[in-house]
Amino acid sequence: MDRIFQQTYHVPGTLAANLDIRFTAPMDCTLLHVSAVASNDSDATLAIGTSDDTDEFLAAAAIGDSQVPVEKTRTDFEGDQYPRIQDGDVVVLTLDFDGAGGTAAQNVTIVLTFAEG
Repeated sequence: MDRIFQQTYHVPGTLAANLDIRFTAPMDCTLLHVSAVASNDSDATLAIGTSDDTDEFLAAAAIGDSQVPVEKTRTDFEGDQYPRIQDGDVVVLTLDFDGAGGTAAQNVTIVLTFAEG
């Protein structure tokens, strides 16, 4: 059985700029689930990909509002499949804090769930 692990990011306060979160995958893994939310009714969007293609896995999509997370699963990912990430890939999360001119997100939380292997 593959090991399941999560990465959580929380940014408190009202965002005044986009977030560009990057990490190097420590092993081959598969992205199974994304949960993203702001504490207010924001217009923020989230895209996920690699340093080669920053929306390769998930095109920019609205995050949850008013403390109700939006979930992204297999059918939401590009190609209607779970993204495979190779050991050493640079994974990129791009959060547009106000969705190109709308209401800025406050107290953003993003949770990524992966399966090892």
